[in-house]
Parts: sequence; structure tokens; C-alpha cells
Amino acid sequence: MSEFPRLKTGAVLQYPAERQVGYATQVFRFIDGSEQRCRERGGPRHRWIIRLDQLDESELASIEEFFAAQQGRSGEFAFTDPWDGQQYPSCSIEQDELTLSFLEANRGQTVLVIRENRG
Repeated sequence: MSEFPRLKTGAVLQYPAERQVGYATQVFRFIDGSEQRCRERGGPRHRWIIRLDQLDESELASIEEFFAAQQGRSGEFAFTDPWDGQQYPSCSIEQDELTLSFLEANRGQTVLVIRENRG
């Protein structure tokens, strides 16, 4: 299985970055007004918004090759969370289109959203 590419610095993202942790809960409301709550999955689902700025051409090419190899959303790869160092073995990109911008020499940028796959 592939792993999300690292930048020349060894990092997987640049700051400011965003990490979200979500839980899925089903709420059943009864006629008498009471509620019952049930988990839809066993644990939290993680999501990372990766904003990459000031990338050189080789770093942008690496991101573009990785995106093409994943075929957008359909791929699966491992991602190491930069906040806690934990590796999540089953992640996917949330978008099917990649926008790369070249602002000037050695200053390219893109944004990727990565989600943890959990049943």
C-alpha cells in the first residue's frame, strides 16, 4: 500500500493546517419526546485539510503523481498524522480533481482533503 508523499523537509503538510475528528451518532426520537442515541461506527473518523504552499516543481510533481496513482477518491493509502505521529493505514482523498497553482518559480500551491476510511 502506498503512503502519502512527504515534502523535501520531511513534513506531510504546512501550517496553518486543520485536523477534524468526527463521530457518527444516530438519534431516534420517539412520540413521547424521548430520544435514544446509537453509534453508527466504533470510533472517531479523522479528516485532514492539507494546504501546501511554496512548493517547488518537484514537490508539486510528486503530489500530482500521487493523486493520479490514487485516481482521486478511489485510492487507498496510509497517512501519518503530524499531530500525534500515529499512522492511519486506510485513508483516501476526498476529491476527484486536483488544482495546482504556480504563482512564480518555486512557489506552487494546492489543497488536499484526506479522510480516514472507517466502516
